Amino acid sequence: MPSNRPHHSSAPEGLKATNDAPRQSTAGLFKAICSTDLLFLIDTTSSMSSYIEAAKEQVRSIINDIKVAFFNEAEIRMAVVGYKDHGDSPNIQFLNFTTSADQVRSFFSGLRATGGADTPEDVLGGLNQALNATWMHRTRCIIHIADAPPHGRTLHDLGDYYDNYPNPGSEPHRLMHAPLLIRMIGLRINYCLLRINNYTDRMAYTFLQAYAAASAHCTLLNTNKYFSYATSHIKPNTAGGLLFQEAGLGITFHALQRLVINAVTTSATHTAIRTVPQDNIESTPNMPLENVCPQWTMEWLNETLIVQGFSPDVIVRGANTLNDMMAQDSSITMSRMDLTIHKRPQPFAQGSLRAVSYARTDASNNHYVVKWFKKPGSRIDDLIEDMRIQALCKSFALEFNAVLGNEHSIDFIVTACFKGRSRKTFGDEYISIEPYVDGTHVKYNGNDGYVNTDIPDDPSNQAAQAFSHFTFERSRGQFLVCDLQGVGELLTDPVIHTRDQNRFDRSKTNSNEEGFKLFFRTHECNDICRKLMLKSNGSSMFIRNVFEFREDWPKMANTVCCSNKLCGRILLRNDANEAEPYPGYHWCDECYPQIQEFTEEEMCDEDGPDHEFYYSRFFHESQGRSPPLKCTEHRDVSVTEIRTAIAESRKSEAVREENEGKGLADGAFIP
Repeated sequence: MPSNRPHHSSAPEGLKATNDAPRQSTAGLFKAICSTDLLFLIDTTSSMSSYIEAAKEQVRSIINDIKVAFFNEAEIRMAVVGYKDHGDSPNIQFLNFTTSADQVRSFFSGLRATGGADTPEDVLGGLNQALNATWMHRTRCIIHIADAPPHGRTLHDLGDYYDNYPNPGSEPHRLMHAPLLIRMIGLRINYCLLRINNYTDRMAYTFLQAYAAASAHCTLLNTNKYFSYATSHIKPNTAGGLLFQEAGLGITFHALQRLVINAVTTSATHTAIRTVPQDNIESTPNMPLENVCPQWTMEWLNETLIVQGFSPDVIVRGANTLNDMMAQDSSITMSRMDLTIHKRPQPFAQGSLRAVSYARTDASNNHYVVKWFKKPGSRIDDLIEDMRIQALCKSFALEFNAVLGNEHSIDFIVTACFKGRSRKTFGDEYISIEPYVDGTHVKYNGNDGYVNTDIPDDPSNQAAQAFSHFTFERSRGQFLVCDLQGVGELLTDPVIHTRDQNRFDRSKTNSNEEGFKLFFRTHECNDICRKLMLKSNGSSMFIRNVFEFREDWPKMANTVCCSNKLCGRILLRNDANEAEPYPGYHWCDECYPQIQEFTEEEMCDEDGPDHEFYYSRFFHESQGRSPPLKCTEHRDVSVTEIRTAIAESRKSEAVREENEGKGLADGAFIP
């Protein structure tokens, strides 16, 4: 679907950005992330014979399977460290990184499971040799296969009787675990322990503590005796982009192969978290935040903004609406809005660039948040881009819901952006406003291949994963919506990857085709994907560059959106409310009562005899219009004529397309 616009999208008239830095290229991103240094760290004492034999037989298959998992684009280098105990000769056997499967297989063939005296082994010596290997790729992973802990009473619970070197640092090489872990984390090495028995439990927990302190994503088996203590005392964190994982290992190769591939792909995901291009504007220092329950009164929201800006048009479904929006930006239309906003001066949350305050509007009881830049500088083009992205996502959601018979009602909040002047600070501000969503915020997937595996059976999580896949299929491989997060199935702040590098090119999180690969590298189709009869999946389509898509899509159900342009909630037409004074408009249960609640009496401003008329302040605010000064009879344009024209345009797709081409929006001229 070609793009019919210049390379850079532009903001509507009057809202121009002053800086337009080019977006970082995403070419080669997938290969850079997924090319992997994989080191096997293996205890080669007598008790490990069955595990070494399994690895010997299937090393080539492991390499091949990892390459296929990464669509044959990634370079996989492998290294091996075998270790025994201090009385054994050789104590350490080492193969440095190589891409040759034959060389790795040959080295494995030379490993013999022999030796070992006391119960602990020279784990620290093996780990030290592993750290001295020639690490190169961004994704780095140690697969540690062991059935015994290191020497030293701080790393096992065996008792001094079973350990020839119970005092930490008393081994012949004088190594200590803490400096080794510091080096390992400094080298950005992901660590996966394939647990065989409980002898390694304390070692795993001690290693986990070091990784958790570096903000790694840490997983301990629930069979580990320290699991409950770790769960209650270590706060989950993934900010560091590293992985610590303990997994169970059976003696069969199938278990070994599956665990190795899962460990490598998970490590690549965490590498992506810190590698995928993000907003490269320098972040600003944190601001003081208030931790209070919002009151939503005008007195409490004591900063007033008089703003002008734009909101996405409320979607009225036509047979080609989604196709048109996918084809070109000009079909994602926006309308001007004038608005008075009351907000808290102090934010309650913040990101690297923007702060978030509680807010409401002048003629509504709805709860909103205002997002504003912490540092001066015009970035309105980015806000406009975000509006277009969310509008396209909502259009995808309308079809997704309809195809599933609204069994899963994915929706996206509406965002509007404004430029205005604060009555308190007297400074121009670029802001966005969106509905306040109360509840537990959950991230379902990322723009880097992350998938939420903590709640695999959660219906909202399953719907989100299937929705991302649906957008790729429905667009025939042109778009993929991801980075899905929100409360339940009400989502916010999505990312769109595009095949056309000129679409949504201001978005720093759009990784184009590389983003498609990152998603499908970790996506596993669920029951909703199968119900949608999606065909695009598996590594073969990227390896062969041959894509198969579902050809036919059922007709849309009778679906509308709330006509409040700051709400836009997706509704079934039969469930939508209609207000008699405003035919052709549809309202959700929250917005509908406010039409009457904010109805006021006003004196008509027409020359002649004094007379009064009634109007709804909420209705006019919801359309971005100032309250009328004259009654219907004395306005320049007949309301009835306009409503009739709109109704006719909705019946005719040709008329609708003509209006969109002229930049007109449904309801744009309603007084």
